[in-house]
Amino acid sequence: MTAHLANGIPTRLLMWQRVREYAVPLSMIETSTVRRTAGDWAGACAAARVDVDLDLRAVRRRHGTEVTARLRADLRRLAPDLLRWHMPRIAPDGRLRPGLTLTLARYRGAVPVQLVVRTPPAWADAGQRMALALWEESGDSDPGHHPHPYPDRRFRLDLHRHLWDAGRSEELALRCDVPRGADNSSWARPRWAAEAEVLFRADGRPRGAFTVRLGPRSRAVLELVAPDDSHAPTVRPLRAEPPPQEVAALPVLPEAAARVLPDLELVRAGLVPLDRLHPLVAPALAAHGPAVETAVPVAETRDPHRVECRGEVHRIALRDGVLTAVDHDPGQLRREELLVALGGPPLPCLRAIDAVHRNPEELPAVRERLGHGDVVGALDVVEGLLGPGAVLRDGPLREELESAAARRLDHGLYRSGLVPEHPAAGVAEEGRRPRLDRRIPHDMRRKRNGRTRPRIAV
Repeated sequence: MTAHLANGIPTRLLMWQRVREYAVPLSMIETSTVRRTAGDWAGACAAARVDVDLDLRAVRRRHGTEVTARLRADLRRLAPDLLRWHMPRIAPDGRLRPGLTLTLARYRGAVPVQLVVRTPPAWADAGQRMALALWEESGDSDPGHHPHPYPDRRFRLDLHRHLWDAGRSEELALRCDVPRGADNSSWARPRWAAEAEVLFRADGRPRGAFTVRLGPRSRAVLELVAPDDSHAPTVRPLRAEPPPQEVAALPVLPEAAARVLPDLELVRAGLVPLDRLHPLVAPALAAHGPAVETAVPVAETRDPHRVECRGEVHRIALRDGVLTAVDHDPGQLRREELLVALGGPPLPCLRAIDAVHRNPEELPAVRERLGHGDVVGALDVVEGLLGPGAVLRDGPLREELESAAARRLDHGLYRSGLVPEHPAAGVAEEGRRPRLDRRIPHDMRRKRNGRTRPRIAV
C-alpha cells in the first residue's frame, strides 16, 4: 500500500516525528537512566511508567535459582525508557499498540518461561502504561484479565535485545543498517535474509519457508535458502504457495526485523536531529545524519502577549503566578471584571486572557502530551501559560484535562481487575450467532453461513 504524502513527507514519518517529540520525554529518560545506573531497576521502571507484575521470590520458589538469576540480570540491564522508545505503535496518534503481549527474553528450564511486557486495552490506555510479567509457555500460569495474554509472534524483542537491553544498544548500528531505498519504502528487504536466519536459529528450526505480514490482508511467503553453511543465505519467493492452514503455521518475521527503524527514516528525512534522539540510539545513527553542533544553552524568555486595547498596545504576562494585564491598574481590572459579571462588555485585554484560559494556542501540544501519558509535561505547559495560581475556566483546555483524569480512573479499574473489559462492551445478545473465526476453513464457513435460521412461531 502506497503511503500518503503530506507536503512530500509520508504520513507515517509525521506520526513518528510526533511520537519522538512527545511519547518519551527527556525528563523520563534522565530519571530512568539515573535509577538504572544506580542498580534500582524497579525505580527505573516506575520512572518510565512500567508496572512490575512479577515477584522474584515467587519465581525462585517455582523455577529455581538459575532462572531467577538470569531474570534478575536481565532486569538490571533493562532500560525501560529505551523499551518505551521502541515499542510498537499504531496510527494515527502514535500511541502504544493496545492489548499487546510482547516477549523480551526466554528462559529454558523445567518449565520454560518468558519475560513479557503487556499494554492495556484501548479503553484503559490512559497514561500509556506498560506492565512487566512472566508467562509460562506451558500455559499453566494464570493469564489474568488481559485481552491477549499470550505473546504475539509478530511482535517480539527477544531477537532484538538491542532495543531494550542497555548493555547491547551498540548492536543497533549493525541491525538497522539498511540502504536508502529509491521507492521511499519502510520495508527493510535487504535485511530479511539475515534476520530470518536469526529467527530460525532461535527457534531451533532448519532453513525453510517463513512469512512477512505486509498489511491487514496481505503477507509474503518467502523461503530462506543457501547452498551450504559457508554461504550467506538469501530469500526467494516460494514457487507454489502452500494452503492457508500451512501458511498460518509458518514462522513470522518480527515487525522489528521486517521494517526500517523509524529513527533511521526520520534522520535521513531531516525530521529529527540526532541530539533529539534517545541517548542510546543517537550514537548508532551518527553516520546517517549531520554532525550535531554543541551550542551554549540560552535561557528561554517568553515574550508577553501583545493586545490592542482602547487604541494602545498592552501587554499580558505572568505576574505573581497568574496571567494578568500588566498595563492596567489592579483596581481598574477589578472594576472591569465586576462590570463583565453584570453583563457589560469586557476589555480586549480581559478577552485575550479568557481566550488563553479556555483555548490556548498550545492546546495541541497539551493534547499530545496527555495522549502519550505525559501528564506532568502537560501541566508544566499549562503552568507556563497561565501560571501555577490560575483557576481553569470552562473550555477545551479544561475538558482535555478532565477527560485525561477520567480515563486514568478507567486504567485503575482495569489494573485492579474490577472491570476486566470495556464497560460499554456488554454481553452478547441472547440468541445472537457467534462470530466465525477466520481460521475456520472456507468451505466450512460457507456451509455454516448458508444455513437458514429456524422460524419461530408466535
